[in-house]
Amino acid sequence: MTINCKGRLIDLSSPKVMGILNITPDSFYDGGQHKNEKDILVHVENLLNAGATFIDVGAYSSRPNADPVSEDEELKRITPIVNLILKQFPEILLSIDTFRSEVAKQCIEAGAAMVNDISAGKLDDNMLPTIASLHVPYIMMHMRGNPQTMQQKTDYENVVKDVLFYFSERITAAKALGIVDMIIDPGFGFAKTTEQNFELLNKLELFKMIEKPLLVGVSRKSMIYKTLETTAKEALNGTSVLNTVALQKGASILRVHDVKEAMECIKLVESLSC
Repeated sequence: MTINCKGRLIDLSSPKVMGILNITPDSFYDGGQHKNEKDILVHVENLLNAGATFIDVGAYSSRPNADPVSEDEELKRITPIVNLILKQFPEILLSIDTFRSEVAKQCIEAGAAMVNDISAGKLDDNMLPTIASLHVPYIMMHMRGNPQTMQQKTDYENVVKDVLFYFSERITAAKALGIVDMIIDPGFGFAKTTEQNFELLNKLELFKMIEKPLLVGVSRKSMIYKTLETTAKEALNGTSVLNTVALQKGASILRVHDVKEAMECIKLVESLSC
């Protein structure tokens, strides 16, 4: 199973790690940590040295009840950072975490490699046509509503069945436009209760039937720290446990804050199948 990133075929039959770079002031775990160019470049270099294949850059916090950010503000935040990173690391595979087609377009044209959309095109009607025209890999996540309303939209009859149906519909819409490289993300923590998050993880192997690479992003999320009665800062061990479960159930990409530990999870799980 491969995806084409800027002419490079990335083999996802061996799981990969996507390191997180938040340039928002209000992200749930690392908001506001990377405030200047030097800090950003050091952080990116550390993620790459630890083994990240992709770096996911986001300028719009998608945590529950986060304040909305205008498109102009999102572009103002993210475009200089994309240019900065690509100048320093020209071979880097940048993923752009946005649900806005214009942000995706400008960042891809600047040299980013793929788009990570929390709404799978449902918050911007131009997103799927834009991805089709750009010919880049597209991560489509499951979410109901938007970051301001999603936590009031957890009334599923069957969360696993509903999420599978959602991806079936979104993949059909994307294929109709000619989008080839698609990755699915069940959206842990997005319009889901803690119990629903664990139900999805418990039945994650069912997503293999979609026959698309599976991205899992549980890093330091509330499903971990609320269950353990701790904080996001203290949730690394719990993150590693759930990343291990996700790998055993078929995850192709782990989206994480802590790349070294995720790489260790992959190495150990792959050793089980030797």
